[in-house]
Amino acid sequence: MAVQDIAYVELFATDKVSAVDYFVSALGFTRVADSVETDRSSVLLCQGQTRLVVTSGRGIWKFLDQHGDGIADIAMTCDDVTAVGEQAVAVGAMQLSSARGNPAVQGFGGVAHTLLPAAAHAADGLLADGRRWTPIPAAPPTEPGGIRLLDHIAVCVAGDTLGEYADFYRDAFGFSRYSTEYVAVGGQAMDSIVVRSASGRVTFTLVAPDPAREPGQLNAFLERNGGPGVQHLAFLVDDIIPTVARSRERGVEFLSTPDSYYDLLAERFEGMAEQVTELRKAQVLADRDEWGDLLQLFTRSPYERNTLFFELIQRQGSRGFGSANIRALYEAVERDRLTS
Repeated sequence: MAVQDIAYVELFATDKVSAVDYFVSALGFTRVADSVETDRSSVLLCQGQTRLVVTSGRGIWKFLDQHGDGIADIAMTCDDVTAVGEQAVAVGAMQLSSARGNPAVQGFGGVAHTLLPAAAHAADGLLADGRRWTPIPAAPPTEPGGIRLLDHIAVCVAGDTLGEYADFYRDAFGFSRYSTEYVAVGGQAMDSIVVRSASGRVTFTLVAPDPAREPGQLNAFLERNGGPGVQHLAFLVDDIIPTVARSRERGVEFLSTPDSYYDLLAERFEGMAEQVTELRKAQVLADRDEWGDLLQLFTRSPYERNTLFFELIQRQGSRGFGSANIRALYEAVERDRLTS
């Protein structure tokens, strides 16, 4: 009775054409199939093991009005769908109706979790989620070094609910606490708890502002998003520097990193002056833990409310989340917020 994997992540978008174009043209996803329902239409996008669904239509206007463009469903496969759904409801999850016959519960804010059997990933690459998917003729394969899988999902919640949500994912879905981090920047502070499924294939980084400190970017996110929501999706790549270069050429805007960061990085990573020079040129962040190195970079939000954004991450043995880079990310988002 446990969650096994992420079947898909569904983005509700005001302009589906523009949203799909960003993923396809800028991030290298492939458009696999279309689905048209009574009050909405969807596009299935794939790259590596990552499946994204982009949906628009009058049936999602309430969500868009409250939250703007953003993640509305993180669908998860389970070894026993019925048992997982019943357990989630038993510990307080709100059961949601599903027009497609799949059990669904509310996760956080306006985000749902549709629960699907492991066979939800059909042999033809489509989703067996109750929608009628129409395949799109095969497109050229994604360039080497692109996105391989969804590494983790960052979720922003109110500061006084962080522990509550971590406990909820433990009790409802069998997740365990993997790590914690507290970062203070000036008068602001961010607290975080990473929770992970027993399978190791579903990871949520729960982040929250410290309510005892000054309000900052996470408070601003909660206000713009109309409450808790997905702050960013982290995509695992094989080789981040060329992937970032291609993405920039295709129009992706990344957060900037000051030169002082790389001056300090050269001191931390002794004997790696040449690699630090390459990282500085690409503006890629680097960190190291007991298992290896971690390289990562964050995009600006492409959406009007400036909420959801994306991360490219490369793991060279590292199993963590870039403790030293959490501060760099926070500072980068804060600079971007204050100058936007």
